[in-house]
Amino acid sequence: MNTYAELRSTIADYLNRDDLTAVIPTFIRLAESKFNRKLRVRQMITRATATIDTDFFAPPSDWLENKEFQLNTNPITKLEYITESYGNQLRQSRFVAAGKPQYYTVVGSQLEFIPTPDGEYVGELTYYAKIPSLSDSNTSNWLLAYAPDLYLYGALIEAEPYLKNDERVGLWGELYLRVVTDIEVADERASVASTPLVRARSLG
Repeated sequence: MNTYAELRSTIADYLNRDDLTAVIPTFIRLAESKFNRKLRVRQMITRATATIDTDFFAPPSDWLENKEFQLNTNPITKLEYITESYGNQLRQSRFVAAGKPQYYTVVGSQLEFIPTPDGEYVGELTYYAKIPSLSDSNTSNWLLAYAPDLYLYGALIEAEPYLKNDERVGLWGELYLRVVTDIEVADERASVASTPLVRARSLG
């Protein structure tokens, strides 16, 4: 299952149906929506830069969740994430005038900076990006290459409300959760492996 077409064909084989050509893409899209809500792994981390000169900033269209935000000043300024309510308190009590941003928060689908930028700053956002959706024009992505079984079981689960009463849905659900766990464990191991070891110093 290296391509979108092969995935659709395999789903049809597992369902043992040849009349689902029109709806199998819907099962895949629903599964992808679930992946984006559930998964937060290193392959989803990306960066984007933009000029920050107003209170609010619209993140990239594939943005799911922030990991880190910084201003590329000299030296680098790491912005601290705060809640929206705390941001409102800071604006009322401390930051009446504009200045170099120190904090950021999420308001709806936008990022808000506190205090209001007093000029132009180059901001760099590190974030979790949506998994690129499969389609006839985008025939593969990193997740299909890395975990085709997740795509398969995820789509089969989404087929159940359409087909109704397939006794195999329990098995598909167990396999789906097992693959999710395997991916998360592999991500944790990779994160630990990429962290430099610190040699303990003896006392005395």
